[in-house]
Amino acid sequence: MFNIDSLSLILNSAFDLASVSLITGLLFLSLVALAFVFYLHLKSRYSYHLQHFNSLWAVRFLLVFLITLWALNDLLRLPIVRRRYLYPFFPSLDLSQQANLCKLHVALSLGLFEPGFLVVLLFLVNVSIKKNTPRGSWAIAFISVTCLPILSLQVVVLFTSTIEGLLPPIFWRGSVVSKSSHEKETVFCSYPLMNTLIFGAFGIWYLIGFSLSYYKAVTLVINKGLRTRLYWLAFAVMVTLPLEIVALALSLLWKPEETAFAAFVFLVFFTTLVLAVVGEGILVIRPITDSLAASEDACQLSSGDQWRPEEEGRRQELMDRIISIRA
Repeated sequence: MFNIDSLSLILNSAFDLASVSLITGLLFLSLVALAFVFYLHLKSRYSYHLQHFNSLWAVRFLLVFLITLWALNDLLRLPIVRRRYLYPFFPSLDLSQQANLCKLHVALSLGLFEPGFLVVLLFLVNVSIKKNTPRGSWAIAFISVTCLPILSLQVVVLFTSTIEGLLPPIFWRGSVVSKSSHEKETVFCSYPLMNTLIFGAFGIWYLIGFSLSYYKAVTLVINKGLRTRLYWLAFAVMVTLPLEIVALALSLLWKPEETAFAAFVFLVFFTTLVLAVVGEGILVIRPITDSLAASEDACQLSSGDQWRPEEEGRRQELMDRIISIRA
């Protein structure tokens, strides 16, 4: 018969294995997205019609790159991954160093990688309604101005010892050591309250900024396909980001070794993963496939063939399709 501890261990392992499987799928999708980005970039060198569509290749690469780093960083959170694939190569890691790995995971996840790809996502939405496409360096500057203060605050809270003496552990503790029934010590990563509040403040700012950009984009975009994509993107952002913040806060009510904590942390991971998948699909893969199709349409328009009067509607449709493709 299973006791409560055994059942809890099985459920926690199930959440970890599900996370590993989903991260593997996301990494594969990111690899596909990167292949699309580089294919368009290389093909644009030989196609005049693709040069305009390729102008955001560096920004799209940055989006996929940050999502990939977020996925790899999230593996540090999983005890099963650290135990099987990290500790055998670094057997000298003590509990304090393992706890620092958890702190590093929290700082990078909530302070750089996730805010970073969210900011790039917002940048691409803003670009979709601009006539002139800004340089990729603007995206890097936008990320730096937004994320560096957040990352700095996360690092200060996690690695400054003076805070530990001023506030209760729930505010700054990024990990908990738990002993199993076999007296084996395991380090569980957690999300401190202060770091959750910092990310929550960023989330509120982001939701306000995204709502304004989305409203402006929807009012200006006349292309039905692009409008539908914006609807799905807005739905994903407006649902998953608040849900993630709520799940982060609720996870503080349980100990990291408890099943309820694992469930809420998995929800935090899953909501971010959904947002990453939607972002790559809507802002990377789909625009590139549309760009490649529009390039063929542009070649038809620029060919020397004469368009008959009855084909004028088709010609205008091709022109509208080419003009409408943005981010």
